[in-house]
This record gives sequence, structure tokens and C-alpha cells, in this order.
Amino acid sequence: MTSDQPSPDHVLRLINGYWATGVVGAAAGHALFTHLENGAETAAELAERARIAPRGAQTLLDGLVSVGLVELREGRYHNTPEASLYLVDGKATCLSGFARLKLKHMGGLAALPDVVRAGGPVRDATTEVAENPHWEEIVPAIAAQSVPAARIAAEVLGLADAGAVSILDVGGGSGIYSAIWLAANPRARATQLDWEPINAIARRLLAERGLADRFTTVPGDFHTTDFGVDRYDIALYSHIAHQEAPEDNIAVLSRLREALRPGGSVVICDYVVDDDRGGPALPLIFAAEMLLKSKRGGTWRRSDYHDWLVKAGFTTVSFHSAPPATLVIAR
Repeated sequence: MTSDQPSPDHVLRLINGYWATGVVGAAAGHALFTHLENGAETAAELAERARIAPRGAQTLLDGLVSVGLVELREGRYHNTPEASLYLVDGKATCLSGFARLKLKHMGGLAALPDVVRAGGPVRDATTEVAENPHWEEIVPAIAAQSVPAARIAAEVLGLADAGAVSILDVGGGSGIYSAIWLAANPRARATQLDWEPINAIARRLLAERGLADRFTTVPGDFHTTDFGVDRYDIALYSHIAHQEAPEDNIAVLSRLREALRPGGSVVICDYVVDDDRGGPALPLIFAAEMLLKSKRGGTWRRSDYHDWLVKAGFTTVSFHSAPPATLVIAR
């Protein structure tokens, strides 16, 4: 290699990127971040608390230092602020369950060359089937991702002081938005429309948080289930648009517009890319997930969401950062 040639380091890190998924998933599976948070600061201490081999503990620590989730200071290991917030069990923002889940998904990427050639899933689309045991695992695992966005949306909407508002959460999944919003406003009520196996998960979460008396569920497919007319003050459409075709998003948003009372708002949260498709990084690469798992989904541009909402009858559209997602609020 000559001095003017770039190093292959970055390319090799990307080629071996599955090592990072494996290390983070295995560390989460053995609660290493939680043990670090609770004072285990050496490989020997972690091995003892996690009941793993000392060699295994040291290997995971080396990998976590490599990917920037653990810091080594004076011979002792510590979580970075990111790891402390997002990978310690028991915290509302904990993504350890998601890390364990993605470890199981790595093998599915081997089909990506065939999926790219076909332009969609080469097996049945897993995001579009109601009776799928996959929901019981993935729905709780991804709930923590929505906590920051739900809190930001509550602030933007002024939800705490909004009074006795009625909320419709379409495809609400774990019910995490309803849980956060009902906790913020003791006079609010929420209805979640989703497939019944998923609604059951949401009811458990709301019951655990003492909010079940203000939370109801409607079983059904949001493509066909009636939303009603002039019934809600806020409608939520979170992480749904990316698995839908543009015309289907317009159809759902049009029906949500009819379901809102005068002055009502629709809230969309999703991985949104810039109009020139130059960023942000995570939404851009998430498109591969949709190519693998949905028939017509993708990561859509800001201009797409604006156009859909205008066609659906909304007149005011605003965008709010909720990394790695974007909140789109329309009235």
C-alpha cells in the first residue's frame, strides 16, 4: 500500500460488522451492561456475576471497547453514557431485548442478494401477518425505541395541559405511546387499534403501569377497520408508514383526518430520510430491512410525508427531530 492509498480498515470493519451485532447481543444476553452499572469493573468480576467463563468475559469486554460502548480507565471497565442509558436492564429506554433479538436475525441477511434481485421478500412477508409468534418477541423488544419520541411528541403537543383528550393509536404495538401519554395527562383516554395478539401485549403494559382504566383496544386490520368520524383529538401512526406503499399511506391518513375532531392532530413517527436521500444514516440503511420483510415498504422522504398529508386534507405539517426517527405532526 502506498502512502496516498486509503487504509482498508473502514471497509474491513463494515465487512465484519456482524461481529458488533454478535458482541452487543451476547453482552446483552448475559446482562454485562447491567453488571457493569452495578459495580463489576473487571473481567473476573463480570465472569463471576454473569456466570460466564473469564475468557468469554474478557472477549466481550474487548469487543465492547472496540465498538465504543465500554470504556477502559486505569485498568477497570465502565459503561459509556450511551450504554448506561440504553443497555442497562430495567431502564425505560433499555434496548437490550432488541440487541438479543437482532442477534437471532443475522442469518436472514444472507438472503439479501436474492431479495435485491427480486425487489422484495423471497419468503412470506413477516411484517404483514397477524398470527405470527414473532410479535410476542419483537413488540416488547422494540418498545424502548419509542420512549424518547413519545416524550418529545407529548411536549410538542402540550399534552400535559390538553385536558380530556381522546387518542387513537393505529397499529400501536406495545402501547408505549399510550402509556407515556396517559401518564403525562391523567384526563386523557387512549384507544389502540391493532391485531389482537399485539393488543394483548399492550394491555399487559398498561395494566402494569396502572393505566388500564383509560386504555381500550380494538382488534382489527387498520387498512379496513372503521376509525369513525370526529371522534379523536389526536391520532398516532408510529413506525407504520415504512411498511406501506405510498397510496396506502395516503388512504390511511385520509381516514385518520376524518376521524379527528376540528383542530385535531395526527402524529407520525418513523425513519424519515432527507429529500436528496443523503441521510440520516440509520433511516437510509433501514430500507434494507423493509426490502427483506415488506412487500412495498421503504424509508420515505420528508417531501413524501408532506405530500401524503396534504392529499389527505391536512393544511399544516411540521417536522421534529427525535433521533434516529423523525416526528411529523399535521393539523
